[in-house]
Amino acid sequence: MQPDPLYGYFSSVAGQDQQIDATELQRCLTSSGISGSYHPFSLETCRIMITMLDRDYSGKMGFAEFKELWQALNQWKTSFMQFDTDRSGTMEAHELHVALSAFGYRLSPNALNIVVKRYSTNGRVTFDDFVSCCVRLRALTDHFRRRDTAQTGHANFQYDDFIQVAMNS
Repeated sequence: MQPDPLYGYFSSVAGQDQQIDATELQRCLTSSGISGSYHPFSLETCRIMITMLDRDYSGKMGFAEFKELWQALNQWKTSFMQFDTDRSGTMEAHELHVALSAFGYRLSPNALNIVVKRYSTNGRVTFDDFVSCCVRLRALTDHFRRRDTAQTGHANFQYDDFIQVAMNS
């Protein structure tokens, strides 16, 4: 059986425990070239990528989670390139809105404005910030859907539960 080519990137930084933390993930993604001509991922983005897939709450990811992340990163990279219509290497607010709408997010103008302010610098969203935004929206949406059992668009959260969701996404 042919070994998985991703395993080389993963194992080169995973060490004996075969788990990678945010610093190791940052190093691994940088050496893999997944960010292409964009800037390497920030440590904060790496932290939230791990949190998105950290099902055992260890603060690290194994190879299966890394492989899942790799697939998501490739989808986000393709989307980023597709929706960066002016090929500037960044997304403007309207490009981000189109991308998020294509992903199925129906954000109000107010919510979209908050997202743009949070993830842009001078009105432009880098690939790193786009990935961070996608990870956070995915995590928040997943948590919300679990609590919106009737799928009405409404969910009840206790304060502690809300803090856990907000801090883990």
